[in-house]
Amino acid sequence: MKKLCVGKRVAAIAMAAALTGLSLTGCGDGSAKTTGGTEVVLNEVAHSIFYAPMYVAIEEGYFENAGIDLKLVTGFGADKTMTAVLTDEADIGFMGSESSIYTYVGGTKDYAVNFAQLTQRAGNFLVSRKPMDDFSWDMLKGSTVLGGRAGGMPEMVFEFILKKNNMDPAQDLSIDQSIDFGSTAAAFSGGQGDYSIEFEPYATLLEQKGDGYVVASLGEDSGYVPYTAFCAKKSYIEKNPAVILAFTEALQRGMDYVRTHSPEEIAKVIAPQFDQSDLETITRIVERYQKQDTWKENLVFEKEAFDLLQNILIDSRVLEEKVPYEELVNTEFAKKAAGE
Repeated sequence: MKKLCVGKRVAAIAMAAALTGLSLTGCGDGSAKTTGGTEVVLNEVAHSIFYAPMYVAIEEGYFENAGIDLKLVTGFGADKTMTAVLTDEADIGFMGSESSIYTYVGGTKDYAVNFAQLTQRAGNFLVSRKPMDDFSWDMLKGSTVLGGRAGGMPEMVFEFILKKNNMDPAQDLSIDQSIDFGSTAAAFSGGQGDYSIEFEPYATLLEQKGDGYVVASLGEDSGYVPYTAFCAKKSYIEKNPAVILAFTEALQRGMDYVRTHSPEEIAKVIAPQFDQSDLETITRIVERYQKQDTWKENLVFEKEAFDLLQNILIDSRVLEEKVPYEELVNTEFAKKAAGE
């Protein structure tokens, strides 16, 4: 597997928030072997410990064993990742599945179909300027929170949680959406905002610097949300079912590994993917994600999860009516990989 880090500018499709790569989201050393098997270009939305099962599958050679020569590209944003899939720069895309809904509603004929769901919890956290052992969401009233881009999953999940807790996102607090998502941690360190919504590694980095404290998990408080999934164009899946199945089976082995191993063991396996970070920090982040039940036991993208996602999109007013689950989700490969 060859790891390629590119940020090529491509046409944007108004989708989820871009995630830029800093420090612990580095590219690794790119030293994994190629297989001589079927080449598959995978474009990931960001390079993050949040996606640990995929990196386990890479580092443990599961893709190689499946006959796949994987080329991993970091798109740095769902718009760029989806564009790479639709323009055949990538065979498979990995991002929030709301992106596939946007392209379908936009009238794309050869649209992207989701075939494997990786995460079942939001991966971001609420960071405060001081420790708060008794935090409740109504404490945000009257405060300023550094949030995410309108229409992106981080922001929509945050607003979903606020409404669940009888908070009006437009009236009860101020959500600053003017800062690039990858820059919110630096802005928070610089004194902006009372709270910030942060992915890892930024949440942990803020804690390590003494600039912030994680007081709530959006993943725990939002419930089970289909946050990220793998997709490919409908035509690619139809032409390459054996490749999609082999790819999904390799991923399932990665899912099995993180379910049956400790954070320390997982961190050691994926450490080559994050060569700018120390093992202790990787372990800490893996432990935090494992504790909140971030990763599914299998890759099957259930209808209930897809319906919940669409409810969030409709509630956020970025989707007018639901699209058919059967059109945008294919569970055939994930079920086979799970032995169903």
